[in-house]
Amino acid sequence: HLESTLDSVDASEERVKNLAAEIGFVEDDAYQLGYAVREAMVNAVVHGNGYSANKLVHFVLSRCGASIDILIEDEGQGFVPERQADPLAEENLLNQSGRGIMIIRAFVDEFSIERAATGGTRVFLRKSLPPGT
Repeated sequence: HLESTLDSVDASEERVKNLAAEIGFVEDDAYQLGYAVREAMVNAVVHGNGYSANKLVHFVLSRCGASIDILIEDEGQGFVPERQADPLAEENLLNQSGRGIMIIRAFVDEFSIERAATGGTRVFLRKSLPPGT
């Protein structure tokens, strides 16, 4: 369990990049996975928990064979992906936010969003080592 702070975002990104490097991911793939986790953690801390000192982010990092699995769950009000504006629509191109999920999807092999039992949002990310690595 992590506090709803940007320090938690930084720490989770570092943990993921270190594990990725340890099991053989090339530097670019480790960086991309760390960046995807950073985006998901920012969503949990900022948008889910609203930086609340009373709310935690549940962060589970695990190695599953040649893959890294990450589960991130906030204690917010939940998120409905279908309600998010298209970040590539012309009217949204200059917005400061709204691209995180698109970035996450581009950098991982599997990504899902669901409502957590607590009412918050749960995201799952998986990145696999390329074959022959």
